[in-house]
Amino acid sequence: MNITKIKIRNLFGIKEYEQDGSSVELSGANGLGKTSVIDAIRYALTNKSDRDYIVHKGEDEGEIIVETDTGLTIDRKARTNKADYKSVKRNGLEVNGPEAFLREIFTPLQLNPIEFMSMDKKQQNAIILDMIEYPWNMDKIREWFGEIPAWVDYDQNILCVLNDIQSENGDYYKNRRNIDRDIRNKKAFIKDIADTIPDGYDIEKWRNAKAGEVYQEIERKQKENETIQKANHLIEIRDNKVRKFEADREIAKAALDSEIDGRANQIDKDISVMKEQIHALEVEKEQLASKKQDKLDVIENKYKADVAQFDAEVNEYREYANKPLNDVAELQKQAAYIEEMQSHINEYDRMVRMEDEVHEMSVQSQALTDKIEKARTLPGEILANCTIPINGLTVENGIPLINGLPVSNLSDGEKLDLCIDVALQKPEGLNIILIDGVEKLASGLREKLYQKCKDKGLQFIATRTTDSTEMEVVTL
Repeated sequence: MNITKIKIRNLFGIKEYEQDGSSVELSGANGLGKTSVIDAIRYALTNKSDRDYIVHKGEDEGEIIVETDTGLTIDRKARTNKADYKSVKRNGLEVNGPEAFLREIFTPLQLNPIEFMSMDKKQQNAIILDMIEYPWNMDKIREWFGEIPAWVDYDQNILCVLNDIQSENGDYYKNRRNIDRDIRNKKAFIKDIADTIPDGYDIEKWRNAKAGEVYQEIERKQKENETIQKANHLIEIRDNKVRKFEADREIAKAALDSEIDGRANQIDKDISVMKEQIHALEVEKEQLASKKQDKLDVIENKYKADVAQFDAEVNEYREYANKPLNDVAELQKQAAYIEEMQSHINEYDRMVRMEDEVHEMSVQSQALTDKIEKARTLPGEILANCTIPINGLTVENGIPLINGLPVSNLSDGEKLDLCIDVALQKPEGLNIILIDGVEKLASGLREKLYQKCKDKGLQFIATRTTDSTEMEVVTL
């Protein structure tokens, strides 16, 4: 597809410019509008410009019209006071999706091959890799990885996309590294817990074991032991207790004798001095024997009651007397062992939970590994089945090689040759190259570039800065 007409009005630094489909070199001093011609054509094709002002100063509207020998017409207007205008027609009919259509009729290198030479090798490699014809879209990425990795720039070739997906800076790699670290930490915790748990530990047995029932049996037997001990003690001290009660009785009787004798003596003394009370005293004396007997009866009854009460208590415990004491040592050991085993339940459960987490994280880590390996193996599959459009182009480890050499190792002449080859990769596209600033090239290299374009049948528009105060248009 060759351009047959270019017409520019009030764009950038140009008031009026028009040419046919010839290859030309625009030369002259800076500020004469040479680069404006190049920028206007780029603007027509891309609707983009690096300049702050597109419309010529003092004007309200700028326009560029491009016509080709295939009936294609591009008419783009930039306006300052209303919306911009574009019309892309083919044989008089408007093209659907004009911007997408335009992107398909040229390659970026056609619009500035000189810039390619000054790019760093990463940018150069990306442009070359973009030439590899392999159909892919977001559905393909989702098919491969089950999702659209969010950290990847998809505005690049598929090999660079896959490299970003599997790179150490990618989320898959970083997430797997974090998961693997957590797995190592949890395994260490699990080992620490396992070291504290006895061999053959039966979690369900000890979870259901009830030490309380053992302690209840211990308490019951200990109470019975107390009863046995009390019975034996009561029987053992029975005679001593009875002797004490007898002593209490004799002491009480002796005290009573002493009290009565003292009182009798006192009465005898009082008789001698209290004749008027003799009769009363004699009556009282006669009653002393009766009172004594009453008190003796009380003392005797108390003795009998104390003995009866104690014997009743002895009889209550007599069945326990001389029985052997219960041995609770084994029960206490059993209860202590249950408690010791149950003390491991929480840590055992924690260990099991962590083992489940480790398993789940291992599955996640393996899934990420699978995706990383997928991204690493896909380039080989792609390169084995894709179309490589440039003669001498191969790809090794994601790096494009031209006749076995990295692009960064090519000479300037070889890089320009490569640009020409790239421009030819769209047979149905625009057959033109825009070369801004050929003065940067040695004269021999410039002439070689022009000749190669002619030999390949390419149109080109080149700009060259000279000392001339007027822009010169030379048809080549």
